Amino acid sequence: MTAPPPALSEAATAPGDALLVVENLVRHFAVGRAGLLGPRLTVKAVDDVSFSIRKGEVLGIVGESGCGKSSVAKAILNIHSPSAGRVRLRGTDLTTLSAAAWREMRRKIQYVFQDPLNSLDPRIRILEQVIEPLTIHRIGDRRARAEKASGMLAAVGLGPAHHRKFPHELSGGQQQRVVLARALVLEPEIVICDEPISALDVSIQAQVVQLLQKLRAELGLTILFISHDLSIVRFLCDRVAVMYLGRIVEFAATGELFDRPRHPYTEALIAAIPIPVPGARTDRTLLEGEPPSPIHLPTGCRFNPRCRRAIALCRQTEPALLDAADAHFTACHLAHEGTG
Repeated sequence: MTAPPPALSEAATAPGDALLVVENLVRHFAVGRAGLLGPRLTVKAVDDVSFSIRKGEVLGIVGESGCGKSSVAKAILNIHSPSAGRVRLRGTDLTTLSAAAWREMRRKIQYVFQDPLNSLDPRIRILEQVIEPLTIHRIGDRRARAEKASGMLAAVGLGPAHHRKFPHELSGGQQQRVVLARALVLEPEIVICDEPISALDVSIQAQVVQLLQKLRAELGLTILFISHDLSIVRFLCDRVAVMYLGRIVEFAATGELFDRPRHPYTEALIAAIPIPVPGARTDRTLLEGEPPSPIHLPTGCRFNPRCRRAIALCRQTEPALLDAADAHFTACHLAHEGTG
C-alpha cells in the first residue's frame, strides 16, 4: 500500500532551518449563546493552522478579509492567547512563556500594524518614538540609544530633518518607515507585517515594498507578510499560504502557487488580480457570494458553498491539507484525486 502524502503539520515540524514553527494553532472566540438558553457560540478564527518560516525568508499569508490572517499573527505574539497548538521560535515554545519571559521574547518578534498613524503616539517626536523600545528593554545608555535610533531612521530613509517632527507632520509612507524603524531597532529575528501597505497610496506602497526588500538584503530579515494584495505578495514573498475561514487551503512556493494553483479558491483570488493593460480581456474565475459565518461553518469543505466544481464528497468530508510530493500542499478533494 502506498503511504499517504504528508500533511502540512508534519512538514512544519520537520527538522531543518526553520526559525519559527507554528503547529496546529487554534484561536477560537466565545461570542455568547444562541438565545437565552441556547448553546454557546464560538467564532473559529484560526482552526488548526501549521506552517514554518525559514531564516531570511519572506512568507506571505493571503485571503479575504475575515479569513483569520491577523488572528494568526496575534496568536503567535500572544496578543490573543492561542486556544490550542504550539508556536516555537528556535525551539522555544512561546505558548508556555510567563509574562516576564514574553517581555524578553518581544525583542525577537516585532509587529508592524496596518495603520501607521494609529501605531504612533501623536504627542511624541519621531526620534523619541524609535528610542522608546530601546529604553523599555534597557539597551545602552541615553547617547547610545539616540545613536542607534538615528541610524535606524537613516536606514529606512529618514534623515535628521525628520527627527523632531510629530507623526501628523509626515506622509503615510514616512509614518510607515518610522514604524518599521521602531520595529527593527531592537534587531528582531522575525518581523510580522500585518497589512503594512493597505492604508497607503499605490506609489507609496511601492516605496515601502522596495524598502522591505532593501532591509531584508542588508539585515537578513525574516518576515511574515500578511496581505490581501496578491500582486505585492507575488513580488515580495518566497512562499505563500492561502487561508479561508480559519484554515490554510493551499501552501506552496510563490512561483509554483501563482503558475499552477490547485485550489479553486486560490484560482479565484489570482484571477481577481487587476491587469494593468487597458482593454485587456481574460477568462476569469469569478468568486461569487460571501464566506459562510465562522460561527456556523458548512459541513465538508468550507469552500464548497462557493465552489462551482464541488461534488458530493466536498459537502460531506473536510479535505486534509496534503502534499503532492512537490512541497505544494492543497486542501481539496479534487486536487488530491488529480481531477482538479
